[in-house]
Amino acid sequence: MLEQILFWIFNNYIELLGALFGLLYIILSIKQNIWCWPIGLITSALYIYVFFVTKFYADMGLQVYYLVVSIYGWYFWLFGGKSTKKDDLKISNAGYRRLLYIAVATAVLFGIIAFILINFTDSEIPYWDAFTTAGSFVATWMLARKIIEHWLIWIIVDSVSLGLYIYKGLYATVILFAVYTLLAVIGYIEWKKELKTK
Repeated sequence: MLEQILFWIFNNYIELLGALFGLLYIILSIKQNIWCWPIGLITSALYIYVFFVTKFYADMGLQVYYLVVSIYGWYFWLFGGKSTKKDDLKISNAGYRRLLYIAVATAVLFGIIAFILINFTDSEIPYWDAFTTAGSFVATWMLARKIIEHWLIWIIVDSVSLGLYIYKGLYATVILFAVYTLLAVIGYIEWKKELKTK
């Protein structure tokens, strides 16, 4: 048994490291700790490899996006979008108009990603991969802006992703996304408490 566990760890150490860094990333996000962004960079770099090997091409592309948005989020959390002075970015609600824009952007992204996966890759689950990827694109941008509803999107995306990773046998990632789903609920509750005190 120990030999099998060690064999699995040896053959999946990049996925395991990605999962550990991913957990640290989400915990730091809940606490609004700016170190979530550099940790997110490391997580994304590891998962680019994992998703390439397992043919989750949209998720692999998503990790490339995460590399870029981590730099954006890091900057935005430091300066609140202002280039001249440090500003503490506050948690906010999206509002109905912004939620409508977010829904439209998600639908457009889903269509584009699904088209690419169906026509240019050998993806086994193009629609589900496109759904989780589109939601993740939007939720990560919302996190960078500290929009509280991003946690609700993560609850849905992480729950669906959990099923996909079970299907693909990515067991360390299954555990990670089960924890992600729980932490997204906790993150929403914690951010909601802070929002109410302002």
